[in-house]
Amino acid sequence: MAINETKTDVLIIGAGPTGLALACQLIRYGIDFVIIDRNETTTPHSKAIGVQARTLEIYEQIGLADKLIEQGWKADKARLFVGGKQRGEVDFSEIGAGMSAYPYVLIAEQGLHEAILYDFIKSNGRDIRWRTALEYFTQDEAGVVANIKNEAGETETISAKFLVGCDGAKSPVRHSLGLTFEGSTFERMFYVADVDIDWSFGHDALQVFLMKHNLLAFFPMVGEKRWRIVGTFPEDFAKDEGEILYEEIEAQIKLDAEIDIDITKVNWFSTYKVHTRHASKFSKSRCFLAGDAAHIHTPAGAQGMNTGIQDGYNLAWKLALVIRGSAGLDLLESYNQERLENAQSLLKTTDRFFNLVASPEPILTYLRMHVFPYVAGVAFSIDAVRKFMFPRISQIGINYRNGSLSDHAADGEFDVRSGDRMPYLNLNGESIYDRLRAPKFHLLTFYDGESSPSEDKTIRQPYSDLIDHSKLPLYPQVAEIFGTKKSFNILLRPDNYIGLITSDVSPAPVEKYLERCL
Repeated sequence: MAINETKTDVLIIGAGPTGLALACQLIRYGIDFVIIDRNETTTPHSKAIGVQARTLEIYEQIGLADKLIEQGWKADKARLFVGGKQRGEVDFSEIGAGMSAYPYVLIAEQGLHEAILYDFIKSNGRDIRWRTALEYFTQDEAGVVANIKNEAGETETISAKFLVGCDGAKSPVRHSLGLTFEGSTFERMFYVADVDIDWSFGHDALQVFLMKHNLLAFFPMVGEKRWRIVGTFPEDFAKDEGEILYEEIEAQIKLDAEIDIDITKVNWFSTYKVHTRHASKFSKSRCFLAGDAAHIHTPAGAQGMNTGIQDGYNLAWKLALVIRGSAGLDLLESYNQERLENAQSLLKTTDRFFNLVASPEPILTYLRMHVFPYVAGVAFSIDAVRKFMFPRISQIGINYRNGSLSDHAADGEFDVRSGDRMPYLNLNGESIYDRLRAPKFHLLTFYDGESSPSEDKTIRQPYSDLIDHSKLPLYPQVAEIFGTKKSFNILLRPDNYIGLITSDVSPAPVEKYLERCL
């Protein structure tokens, strides 16, 4: 068997949503890569179906947000049932109004989602090495050397500067690096089924059934009568995953729903135990973990796939700057720092949310069945509740305030802090994010009208080539959100998180920040 050798910048192991999205970002930065996967092509199944606002903001930069929205359905409302009777309804069609250009959760099945990412990769002259597996790899100060094998049994050596394991919860990359996967397992058995249903309920809302011990929810999917069902078996259900028949799932659904349901077609189903775990570290020397290889958690809030996509978004720009020689290797340490902290926080949040909807604790059971259905509709109409809930669900509220790339020296006088995502602003009908698509740092200078932009005060080389500079009036909306009426500068990282915010609009603080971080 002939052994060939390929050299590249980044070797990506796994072409699920995380690996595909990372590849798209590397294309955006002009970084060479090889991506391999054991499967024949993208998944034909729906699998993860919730797409959050932050993911759509990321896709907007490469022209994919609208394509995904066209393939999906906006989750506008949920009907709440107890004992087979509707007890309440929640309208969250505009839950994030004013906070994002995408103020909703999008229901779009993973198979279609992956196909859109794959099409982007192919349209840029790249492809996936399908039916190809990682055999082993080594790394040293110079890079990573990996052996891969294709379906025909042919082996190849890949020499890369960096390797990223996007290879799922059982990640061979994580095992090879000797990193632990710390956490716990919920003993309850979950099921998920994509089906066609004939029943009396419209295709315009989630149907959520609240019970003492189990969990059951129906999600409308694109296509007439198509639904995703997610639920749990009772705690004393003793079968293992591979032993469960679909007929047992359907019997549990009808028992728990307590309504007439005619499931006319089963398109796909799966059973699984829910784990809540994260790797001890997300990086080791020149190798990184992203997506399920780095963290897994309950399906509460549709966070998993979106979190993996954000892992890649965080890592891609840092890899690009290091590979180009614009930054030192120290910059890459911030990936583990920022994304591990986020994963630890996310696991706590999803565990709490899961307990709220499925815990058998008497107090939570009473609130879930006898209070929540009757007050939820009113609660979600309150602006303060929306501003609390949407950033957490949509992931726009994730911040890196504690990270080494967040300079807090001058941000105490502002309501927005370094490490926060750039707030969504609609200025004269134009989203501020329309200005933030170039794969660079972005310097936004907001002037108060009393002073004017100084044309001679420009960022000096070599930093000027890394920055896209926009000068804007200090609109009333900007002054309100940031809590100041004075001119100020915001330096955004390439992932549109704030690195620096200061009322000193000279180049000096920006240059000092870039010198320190890069």
